[in-house]
Amino acid sequence: MIHTAPPMCSLRYDSRANVPCWTGDPPGALLAFSTRLGGISVAPYDSLNLGNSTGDDPGAVTGNRRRLLEHLDLDPQRLATAGQVHGVHVMRAREPGLHPDCDALVTTEPGLAIAVTAADCLPIVCIAPGAVAAAHSGWRGTALGMPRAVLDSVCAAAGVGPERVHVYLGPSIRACCYRVGDDVAEAFPEATRMRVDGACHVDLAAAARLQLLHGGARPEHVLDLAECTACHPERYFSHRRDAGTTGRLWAVVVLRDAGIRGSSRRNPV
Repeated sequence: MIHTAPPMCSLRYDSRANVPCWTGDPPGALLAFSTRLGGISVAPYDSLNLGNSTGDDPGAVTGNRRRLLEHLDLDPQRLATAGQVHGVHVMRAREPGLHPDCDALVTTEPGLAIAVTAADCLPIVCIAPGAVAAAHSGWRGTALGMPRAVLDSVCAAAGVGPERVHVYLGPSIRACCYRVGDDVAEAFPEATRMRVDGACHVDLAAAARLQLLHGGARPEHVLDLAECTACHPERYFSHRRDAGTTGRLWAVVVLRDAGIRGSSRRNPV
């Protein structure tokens, strides 16, 4: 395992908010990682389930998405989502709507929110001057190189080097709970694997961090929320913990116009 602790995210969490979530305001952007709290879905999707691929009532999912976006002062009509196929394809988002057959979106369009879903897989948000990206990176995607792919894509979109990108790693299953078979473990660098009572465990966040650093990101710019979805049923959905019957979380990011630090609804873009 990697013994050097990565920098912690300086995100805010307000448990008293109507829709509790982790939020941050890096220069030029707004980002958020949702929790399971503050929605209208009933068990086992209670309550802020944001995933249409679940068995939840589609009307509840739509209502939950609207609740979160309006809490963030974002326009629900200006949302782009990724279809997610556990691969490494990054798609350029220029318009709202579902973008199929990809696991990451990158945009240079101010005011266009992009979102990916997860329920143990690692959500990654990249922010560069003039471009933002969000990626869904499970074990397959991480092993195939999704963290490096989304970093490269946001650099290309922004026309900057990786040293200017800030990366945020959101809530996901962590090494403490992510027991895998030997075949899966062998797809990851030795530094990101460990044995617990004879079983293999993988640290997805550490594997992503290695790829990002190898891609040129500065160590102090790769920020980890360090929240385990499987450890905290009161706050997060977990596909592993809940045996597949559970809701989905979101990572969402929006680019703002240069110099605008208010919300995209109060300050139209």
